[in-house]
Amino acid sequence: MCLAVPVRIVSIEGNEALTEISGVKRKVSIILTPEAKEGDYVLLHTGYAISVIDEAEANETLALLNEIARHQ
Repeated sequence: MCLAVPVRIVSIEGNEALTEISGVKRKVSIILTPEAKEGDYVLLHTGYAISVIDEAEANETLALLNEIARHQ
């Protein structure tokens, strides 16, 4: 099973973005999402931002992931 997680772009330098989720920051490739900009939410899969999503969708997905984690 593959999972893509929503993360927020903090900054961009070339084809890399610094992203953040729950206080954890990570550099990821945005080569597949050249339209992404600072402040956008993207779906992160294996180190690559694979699509830009809106904030409401990101928050809904993060809430569902937190709910699943609470029941583990």
